[in-house]
Amino acid sequence: MKFIAHLPDRTVLAVTGADRVGFLNGLVSNDVALVAPRRAVWAALLTPQGKWLADFFLFADGERLLIDCEAAQAALITQRLSRFRLRADVAIAADERAVYAAWDGAPPEGVGVAAADPRLAEAGWRVISGAALATNASFEDWDRHRLALGLPDGARDLEADKTVLLEAGFDELGGVSWTKGCYMGQELTARTRYRGLIKRRLLPVRADGALPPHGTAVLQGERAVGEMRSSRDGVGLAVLRLDALAGELVADGVALTALVPAWAKLPGGES
Repeated sequence: MKFIAHLPDRTVLAVTGADRVGFLNGLVSNDVALVAPRRAVWAALLTPQGKWLADFFLFADGERLLIDCEAAQAALITQRLSRFRLRADVAIAADERAVYAAWDGAPPEGVGVAAADPRLAEAGWRVISGAALATNASFEDWDRHRLALGLPDGARDLEADKTVLLEAGFDELGGVSWTKGCYMGQELTARTRYRGLIKRRLLPVRADGALPPHGTAVLQGERAVGEMRSSRDGVGLAVLRLDALAGELVADGVALTALVPAWAKLPGGES
């Protein structure tokens, strides 16, 4: 069965101007030149030190690029991008269209600007539409689907000025280009990959019942080995030390089972 859900926590920004592709390419983690009709790109905006600030999907829409981003981060993204505009022929403005997710089947033809979710085929499709679409699923349904796949959801799972992209699966999920050249934060991102510096990862966890809230410490014995992120109905994400995955994990008295998604590549070949 095909599911379609409106994502009320998302909004759209439009980037116009002749320099839009080159301008964004110098600032975000992925190759904006790959964006094409029905082909989206997932990318992150980083600090100069290579730490996460925001992530979003980029779509082609005629002579515009559309940014599908968290509504709560739209002002920050606009401000940060505008700071580097200088003489570039680029304009960034809010767009009134809404964002939808579709999974277990492609959305109907002609529903708006649509593209397969570039992270995982199982994630489904993203749709940007000015007309209200008929939905048969809720945001909560979508949230359960993406949690089961181990996909991060922006500020609910990542920490501004702290999270390194490779801790959150951006490499395996296609959120980083290793060939396009320099961008903001590129040096640390590349160094992290080539030196194998990752000691913790954002991974799915399960429990028999409700999971503790965001920010709850994950313990192994008396040692803190991680922290809870978003969750729903016994499935969630947590940042965990890689050297603690084989042992018993507890958060606020709740026993956790750490899971490694099939798409994840951990040191030592575990996946």
